[in-house]
Amino acid sequence: MKHLFMVAVAAASLILPASAEEPAPIPSPGEIAAAAPASDWVAMAPSDLLVMDLAPDARGKPRRVVIQLMPAPFSQGWIGNIRKLAAAHWWDGTSVNRVQDNYVAQWGDATEKKPLPKGLATVPEGDYVTQTRGTGGQKRSVTSDGRPLVMNWSGWSPGWSWADQVDAYSTKRSFFRGWSFASTDGKTGWPVHCYGMVGVGRNMSPDTGSGAELYTVIGHAPRHLDRNIAVVGRVISGVEHLSSLPRGTGALGFYEDAGERVAITSIRVATELPTADQPRFEYLSTESDSFARYVDARQNRRDPFFITPAGGADICNIPVPVRPVAVK
Repeated sequence: MKHLFMVAVAAASLILPASAEEPAPIPSPGEIAAAAPASDWVAMAPSDLLVMDLAPDARGKPRRVVIQLMPAPFSQGWIGNIRKLAAAHWWDGTSVNRVQDNYVAQWGDATEKKPLPKGLATVPEGDYVTQTRGTGGQKRSVTSDGRPLVMNWSGWSPGWSWADQVDAYSTKRSFFRGWSFASTDGKTGWPVHCYGMVGVGRNMSPDTGSGAELYTVIGHAPRHLDRNIAVVGRVISGVEHLSSLPRGTGALGFYEDAGERVAITSIRVATELPTADQPRFEYLSTESDSFARYVDARQNRRDPFFITPAGGADICNIPVPVRPVAVK
């Protein structure tokens, strides 16, 4: 019996290592981004960052919001105006004057009487949509089984990646130089209203806004605004200082009492600040294999918490990863 027992133990010892092996855990989208090599991250130019300092909160803590302006060729008429407004320090002393629940936080001159700097452009409505002069797409596979994850756009400029899912507002979803866009034909594109995106307030058409009145999305993505209002940037840091503000009780969330408004101390292009005070950020390249895997993971959550992969994702549920960089 003792001999048979020893044989059984020996046999079990041969089996245990194989049965003890567990499949490698499937990484979450955040883990994929965190594991991306340094070469997959792209530095944001300080000249493309707006730094908005609000008055300190009730406990005296500073409130800084950093906005990245959109790259050319999109919305450049409005962005040119925004750069002029920032250079003129026009927003200093204005305020956040509207906070509408599940919609937007808006800032500018609540009196609408502050003179604007000279030389601001009047931007036509046609600039809500930009010609990309695309001619077609080419699939790129990055998985071991050759499964296509995104579509590389081979149109007017390198850098387009078209995702393979259709949403309710467009027939194509795209990423370009770290930004989300939409299209119906692949030859024109427009930026989309996702959480944290910054747009230009305007009056009734044909007015398109100068860029002096801005807002950021603080709720569910209002995609119905796409192609109806200019999108000029996105909040990459400090959105909580806007999204957590008390909701306005007036129509559309405007503050009825001037005392409710949150004062803006200053808005500057980062390059106007001392070097040590300039924020530094980088984004995960939307042309990288790491981003392709990230998109796939956002569309098909297979990490341990999830039971049933959705098989798709709204483009606003595929935020491009952004991270701060320590200033050396």
